[in-house]
Amino acid sequence: MVTSDNQPAISDGGLVRLRLDIAYDGTDFAGWATQVGQRTVAGVLGEAFTTIVGGPMALYAAGRTDAGVHATGQVAHLDVPAECLPELRGRYRPEGAPEFDRLTRRLSRFLPNDVRVLQVVRAPAHFDARFSALRRHYEYRLSTAPFGVLPLQRHDIVGWHRPLDVGAMNEASRNLLGLRDFAAFCRHREGATTIRELQRFDWDLDGYRLTAHVSADAFCWSMVRSLVGAVLTVGEGRRPVQWCADLLKKERRSSDFAAAPARGLTLVGVDYPPDEEMAARVLITRDIRVRPTGD
Repeated sequence: MVTSDNQPAISDGGLVRLRLDIAYDGTDFAGWATQVGQRTVAGVLGEAFTTIVGGPMALYAAGRTDAGVHATGQVAHLDVPAECLPELRGRYRPEGAPEFDRLTRRLSRFLPNDVRVLQVVRAPAHFDARFSALRRHYEYRLSTAPFGVLPLQRHDIVGWHRPLDVGAMNEASRNLLGLRDFAAFCRHREGATTIRELQRFDWDLDGYRLTAHVSADAFCWSMVRSLVGAVLTVGEGRRPVQWCADLLKKERRSSDFAAAPARGLTLVGVDYPPDEEMAARVLITRDIRVRPTGD
């Protein structure tokens, strides 16, 4: 691998890594990851890049969002042949224009209206959209309005018609912060760890709009919607505040609550370390954490 501190990774095969910042409406997608016979975000993006580059392209994302989940701050990477760069950049780029401005414009023509590539840049050395990430930020949005959700917001806000105690919800959420085993809040995936560091989980109410802010170093399968669903149970007064923290003792997904609907969830951002710390971050992220055994 040929690299330098501030240049993209270029493999022995002459591939250059690009970073993509992406937004999408997840309503009509079966999630991020490519699935046979399903319309997925990675599948649609891969088809567009295959058409432009002339060969199959694989994309890797910071957050493999589930069916119906949206994104305004998704990050992905892909490797393109170095010989394609002049065509991707454009041979007559205006002075001061972003390097891949032409590619971004071309993608807007090839992609459907429910997914946009906001920006394409060369990735720094050792960048990996998934394993280099420090944390992911999600928002879950609810409307407590008596009329429900405004028509233009129906795809990314969930109407909630039962009274909610936001103070109790914030207290229950705070009790879940830290490095913990979130097995009770994750759908089981064979061989996958459920230990995560939940760094932010709080709620704010602005008029009828209730938003949960959820940030962690990473999330396991269905974790955010499960966290939200459990805390909503507390907010409705059906469980005490301490109940959410008690769920952390379980070693499997709890059936005592339902995950919140997918359409209210949006991936809003991903944080990365400085370029010179990318390689070290990948090693830390790949170090699988295990649940401590008893005394």
